[in-house]
Amino acid sequence: MSGDLGPRVAIAAGQKFIATFDDVDLLFVGDERLLPSLFSKKEIFPSDRIAFVNATQIVTMADDPVMALRHKQDSSMWRAVESVKNNFADACVSSGNTGALLAISKHLLKTFPGIERPAICKLMPTEKNNTYLLDLGANINCSAEQLHQFAIMGSVLALSDVNTSPRVGLLNIGVEATKGTDIIQAAQILLQRDSRLHYCGFVEANELFLGNMDVIVCDGFHGNIALKSSEGTARFIAKKLHYAFSKTWLHKLLGLLILPLLNRLRAELDPSMYDGASFLGLQKTVVKSHGNANQKAFMKALIVAREQVIQQIPAQIQQQFLVTSTRP
Repeated sequence: MSGDLGPRVAIAAGQKFIATFDDVDLLFVGDERLLPSLFSKKEIFPSDRIAFVNATQIVTMADDPVMALRHKQDSSMWRAVESVKNNFADACVSSGNTGALLAISKHLLKTFPGIERPAICKLMPTEKNNTYLLDLGANINCSAEQLHQFAIMGSVLALSDVNTSPRVGLLNIGVEATKGTDIIQAAQILLQRDSRLHYCGFVEANELFLGNMDVIVCDGFHGNIALKSSEGTARFIAKKLHYAFSKTWLHKLLGLLILPLLNRLRAELDPSMYDGASFLGLQKTVVKSHGNANQKAFMKALIVAREQVIQQIPAQIQQQFLVTSTRP
């Protein structure tokens, strides 16, 4: 019921999702008097694959997470996460208030022993393959131990994409061994000593999109800045290209000639293709879609949730924290 665009996007994406995958059922959580009326009349879906869970409250994008946790326990967000807790659903997907979703999910689902805090992890496009970046805002200040935990969780997720041990990097202001804060230095020692990890060293911000790492670890403050900066840069370049190819008739002609290339580039860098940030460390799957996600983006977030359920990512993360690492 939340998100910048309301329930219409989630319902439209849900209809397409359930038509694409025959192994999923959906629970739509919110005002059950309103939700059925938002379904497309052009498509017919088997009713036994769709159910509604009523919720009388809405967590708005402006709500304080603590207030939502304490006073909105009949909200669509709370009821959705509660459905996962009670095993009525395998995963929760929401485009609502990130802080509230994180607080409610941590309260209801808990983290595994050995994991102090969940981390927000998202797939990023790069020159070569894709890179998982975490944390993206759940934890502003992190200890060396927490960064170490993020590296393990990110490696589990990345292992589903690569055939070898995922390469892990630690975001820093330089690649030299002496660079970085005391926390970064301490985190590097932990990563170097952990035999579960293929740690490859420090990564500078200008190397985020080279694709040399499968996982890049950072605290939520710097991760969120990196994410928002990349999104802003992409929009800036798109606007500059549009302006450049619309100035004169000659520029417009050149634009038409390279239009196939531009369309291909736009498709490869389309933010909606990388929607769906995972809350790693929780005992069940929760995926956050962007607040202003369109139907295509929310559909991608649903796909991410389905893949993580099939791959049993939470259970795999738990297993890694049951393993005693070999330390020299």
